[in-house]
Amino acid sequence: MFRTVLKLAAAAAIVLASPALAQQQPGSPQAPAAQPAPATQPPAPSAAAPAAPAATGLAAAPAESASVKTALTVPRELSPWSMFMSADVVVKAVMIGLAFASLVTWTIFIAKMIELSVVQQKVRSALRKISDARSLAEAQFALGSKEGVLPSLLSACMREARLSAGISSDAGIKERAALSCAEIVRAEARRVRFGMGLLATIGATSPFVGLFGTVWGIMNSFIGISKAQTTNLAVVAPGIAEALLATAIGLVAAIPAVIIYNHFARVTKGYLELVNRASGAAARLLSRDLDRTHVSGGARAAAE
Repeated sequence: MFRTVLKLAAAAAIVLASPALAQQQPGSPQAPAAQPAPATQPPAPSAAAPAAPAATGLAAAPAESASVKTALTVPRELSPWSMFMSADVVVKAVMIGLAFASLVTWTIFIAKMIELSVVQQKVRSALRKISDARSLAEAQFALGSKEGVLPSLLSACMREARLSAGISSDAGIKERAALSCAEIVRAEARRVRFGMGLLATIGATSPFVGLFGTVWGIMNSFIGISKAQTTNLAVVAPGIAEALLATAIGLVAAIPAVIIYNHFARVTKGYLELVNRASGAAARLLSRDLDRTHVSGGARAAAE
């Protein structure tokens, strides 16, 4: 009986020890029996595998949005030339037209300054030369063959006196000579005012032309905002700056045109006063010649 119990106990021990022997590698030390089992099991590899791409996508999305935001906030160069090159075709045409108008303004300024200076000097010099002349013939001899408004006035008076020979009415001769001199004065006024109308037009219309370019450019900027679906200042500012450049060029063309027009209006008025003085000098010489003719004719009649 005792032997039977011992055999059963040995068989139970062998059965209990066989799983532990199967798990051990050959040549590895046996794990201690008192080592506690881990409290939690590590996550299964199959559950952790899909999480890595999701985390990578979440990390890439903020990086991409940050790069787009950086690209939008970096300002581009806004020099006048770069704004002109990137402007709309209509805005470019407005800017080119205003630049051409400004060039015309300064060309007229230089040409009229030279012209008015020369003609004023000629009239003053001619008036000094005939200040001591006693007749139209002496005045023409003092001036010589020079051309100008005063020689034209003297020639008109002498022609009228020659054509009115035999007419006893001095008042009619003076009146006709005055009409001829007035025509010469008006023609000279039209000549010296040539180009001033263009200055007035440029000064009056350039701001409105520039404003048209500005309105067109801002309209295109708002269209671009609607397409980009953003109100970022870096997106809005370049188009508005290009539009405002058109207004700036319009003012650059208009302000000098107005100032130059007012200056030439004063200078032209002074020159026309000199021309009127020359016309009065020619009329006085004609009157002297007529009076001298009557005196000499009366003296001859008395002698006879």
